[in-house]
Amino acid sequence: MSIKEIDKEYVAGTYGRFPVEIVSGKGSKVYDENGKEYIDLTSGIGVTSFGIADDLWQKAVTEQISKVQHMSNLFYTEPCAKLAKMLCEKTGMSKVFFCNSGAEANECAIKVARKYKGRSTIVTLKNSFHGRTLTTLSATGQEHYHELFQPLTPGFDYVEAGNIEELKKAFNENDVAGVLMECIQGEGGVVPIDKEFAKSVEKLCCDNDALLMIDEVQTGNGRTGKMYAYMNYDLHPDVVSTAKGLGGGLPIGAVLMSEKVSKVLGPGDHGSTFGGNPVSCAAALSVVSRIDDELLSEVDKKSKLIFDTLSGAKGVENVTGLGLMIGIKTEKPAKDVVNACIEKGVLCLTAKDKVRLLPALNIKEEDLMKALEVIKEVIA
Repeated sequence: MSIKEIDKEYVAGTYGRFPVEIVSGKGSKVYDENGKEYIDLTSGIGVTSFGIADDLWQKAVTEQISKVQHMSNLFYTEPCAKLAKMLCEKTGMSKVFFCNSGAEANECAIKVARKYKGRSTIVTLKNSFHGRTLTTLSATGQEHYHELFQPLTPGFDYVEAGNIEELKKAFNENDVAGVLMECIQGEGGVVPIDKEFAKSVEKLCCDNDALLMIDEVQTGNGRTGKMYAYMNYDLHPDVVSTAKGLGGGLPIGAVLMSEKVSKVLGPGDHGSTFGGNPVSCAAALSVVSRIDDELLSEVDKKSKLIFDTLSGAKGVENVTGLGLMIGIKTEKPAKDVVNACIEKGVLCLTAKDKVRLLPALNIKEEDLMKALEVIKEVIA
């Protein structure tokens, strides 16, 4: 049996896989079982921040594996402590809780909000996506994700992004513990929220002593040209959840807490067997230490290159996003565009009805331009 046949026989059918088996890669180039080369504009859905088999990332991971691969959180480990310190120094936050994924990070954020004042209602935005656990699915403001999994976890209210009056109504009618929102709705179609609305959310949270919680699972760790996307909006969140690109390819999630909520969680209130795993934390240290002004400037430069190349191109209706988190609305169905790009050696994604690009932060400009020419050709 081939790998594809074994997969279909034994792996749960929860993914609509593309008919490609990736066996190796380096940087932003990957290769299938036949040796065909692809330029990767997906980075594992925003995970491999510095591409495949990055030398510094590999060194950090293998060195830590040779020391200790795991210890219980009942003991101290160096990578966990150093990563928490680095994240706090880069954000001005005060405490970090480590877990394994974005959904777990959002679960923790929700628990912090509910414990903070003993309130229960979390406001989220329609068209949002916060994870696939039952509670983060309940937080997700898209009904089609809810249909097969009733009853949902109670305590969530959804408002339209940009509708300030609807937001005020949610606060008036509920004892709101906090608002959880993405600055760019990734799975919702790569849709940035309005800055004025974002500041209104912040003010309402402040006025009502509710927590402003920003979901940076996909937008964080340099993806939008800032360390975290909320920095583009001049927001001062109480809680930030992040994952994906944080570990550069190993599973890790984190919840960053401001001074205001730094002591909300005490011993026994929350935990994670693998949260703060030393190998994952060593990987994340390698990633976070390299997200500096020079890299972020390169992200902005490459973002402009994508917008300039694709905006107004034949077959392109519009281009949305920020940094290297891009959505392309095409006249052709997005899935058809992605499949055609794969045939021509470029890996892309979809988000709702758009083609989505999430290249590695350090993708070479020549690789990016070559991929964009293929995308332009296919779209036209």
